Formats: sequence, C-alpha cells, structure tokens
Amino acid sequence: MWWTRLRALIVKELLAVLRDPKGRAILIVPPILQLLVFSYAATLEVRNVDIMVLNRDGGYWGSELIQRIDGAPTFRSVARTQDEAAIRRAIDRQQVVAALVIGPTFSRDIAAGTVADVQIVLDGRKSNASQIVAGYLNQIVLQLGQEISSSAGRGPPGGVKVVARNWFNPNLDFQWFMVPNLIASIAMLIGLVVTALSIARERELGTFDQLMVSPLRTHEILIGKVIPPMIIGLVHITIYLLAAIFLFEIPFRGSLAYLYGSALVYLSAIVGVGLFISALSATQQQAILGAFLFIVPATLLSGFATPIENMPAWLQPITLVNPLRYFLVIVKGVFLRDIGLEEVVRQTVPLMIIAACTLTAAAWLFRRRLE
Repeated sequence: MWWTRLRALIVKELLAVLRDPKGRAILIVPPILQLLVFSYAATLEVRNVDIMVLNRDGGYWGSELIQRIDGAPTFRSVARTQDEAAIRRAIDRQQVVAALVIGPTFSRDIAAGTVADVQIVLDGRKSNASQIVAGYLNQIVLQLGQEISSSAGRGPPGGVKVVARNWFNPNLDFQWFMVPNLIASIAMLIGLVVTALSIARERELGTFDQLMVSPLRTHEILIGKVIPPMIIGLVHITIYLLAAIFLFEIPFRGSLAYLYGSALVYLSAIVGVGLFISALSATQQQAILGAFLFIVPATLLSGFATPIENMPAWLQPITLVNPLRYFLVIVKGVFLRDIGLEEVVRQTVPLMIIAACTLTAAAWLFRRRLE
C-alpha cells in the first residue's frame, strides 16, 4: 500500500516537471548549452595570442628568434616596433598580452657564448594568460639557445636534457579535464534546481495543502520529493557520460559501478540541500535564487577551475562540506586513471555524511513548516 502511494507521488512529481514548458526548458536547454560552451569555449589554454616584438639587435640570431615566434601556432600575430613607447600603448589598450624586447647585443653575446638578454613585458591584468604566454616565449628562447650551444659544441650545462611526460592526459587536451568536471557540476545544477522548485511550486500553485490532507505520510512525501530529482540527475549523468565517450572521445578507464554508486550518494547530498532551500522558499523565484546562491560558491570552492591547495588556508576547511569537491575527484579518477575502490570509498564517505546531514536538516525544517 505504501509503495502504491509513493509511486503515485513520484510519477506526479516527474509529470509536473516534464509537462511544464519552463520545467522542460530548465532540464534540456542549460545542460546542452553548458556542454557546448564549457567544452569548447571555456578553456584555460591560451591560444590566438597577439604579441609585439622590439628588436634592437641587427644580427642574425635576433631575426631567427622572431621568425620562430612568428611560426609558433600559439601566436596569432607578431607586431614589430622600434619604439618602446608603442609597447606601453599596446599593452595599455590591451592590444597585446605580451611584448618581447631583444637586446642590442643579442647576436654578439650568443656568438661569444655569453648570456644574451631578452626581456618579456607582460600585461599583469591578465595574470594567468600572461604567465602562460611567458612560458611559451621562454620555451622558444631556451630551445634556440640549446640548439646554438649544441651546434657550437658547447652543449647544455652538465649535458642534462629534461623531457616532460604527462600522465593520464598525454596531450594536455583541455576537454579531457573539462567534460568530466561538467558531469558533476551539471548533475548538481539540475538536481538542486528541480528539488528546490518542488515544494515551492506546490505552495505557489496552492496544491501544498491538498498534499498535506492526502493519505501520504510526512516521510513518504519527503521520499517522493527526493527520488524524482535523483532520477533526473542520473539521466543527465548518463547523457554526459555518453557524450564524453563518443562525442569527445575521452577515455573511460574506470568502473561504471563505482561512478553510479557514488553518484547516488552525491545526488542524495545535493537533493538534501535542494529540499532544505525549497522548504525555506515561499515562491519558485525564491527557490531558484536560493539554489544559485549555493551553486556559485560550491563551484568555486570545489577545485573545478583552481586547485583547493591554492586557496587561502582559512578558506580550505570550508570546502570540506562541499559535496562537489568529492565527486569531482571520483569522476576524473574514473575517467582518466581507473580509480580504485579504496579511493572511491574515501571520497564517498564524506558524501554520505553530508547527505545524512542535509536530508536530516531538510526533513526537520519540512516538519517545522507543517506545524
């Protein structure tokens, strides 16, 4: 009998979301847009960079360096100038990210085997891009210096050559990093918004009182509100998983059982937060605002874009209560490095604690609002 009542409520919740044009739009449009935007446009790679070169050297090696920079695929245009003030104007107006200044004795110093001076002027307003561009330019200059030393028979100091090898993502393809992250973040977005709207929608439409006088018990209502968002979240995880494997050709090296098992716990924690927001909200507008008040800091404090280790020491403990932090580790681990059961359990246990706390708090607040 209880299962019949609960099933009816679950079907009602799913139909309420799917029959509403706005609800369907929330479920379909934002995930597709985010998949396209974040996978293709939102990247920490620096490409199509405009730079400027001031060559004070009239020798061969200064021209050779400029040609190598001009031929690098990273740089879209390399503007030449003989005026130092032009560099200041170009950077002030954000026409270039960086400028390279080749000293007047560059070729002579190289021929003599001494240190040749090259200055890189960067736009500090774009700190991340500037540092990456500086790394590209440094690599080109150092490679030129090594080739000159080898041809002259001097060789690099100590005969040491460093070769970098990238594990788990050999070509440093940014989509291999971004798309698995999107699986976790989109599941949070959809699960949180759908749950936050559930009770608020009942209040706004005037059907909440009808739900209270129905044969359903309080815990059955709560379960009926929790299960549909989890089903929808699992559907979105599956869609993104298929897109990652077949559309973006990202290797899936781990276990589906580990992924979906931890996803159930993760969605439980997210749904608990959404139910808490929904119980606090009187209208759907308040519920959506409350959901986004949680989503933005949760994304920033999850390690999605910047490592948690780079955050201030006083801020890092706050990330311990963020469910997205733990599921990101699981998703990227399952995709790229065949994460083991021990690591999955280590990340899932905090999710269980968060889920227990959020669902308990939501149930308590829900009962308080009924009194």
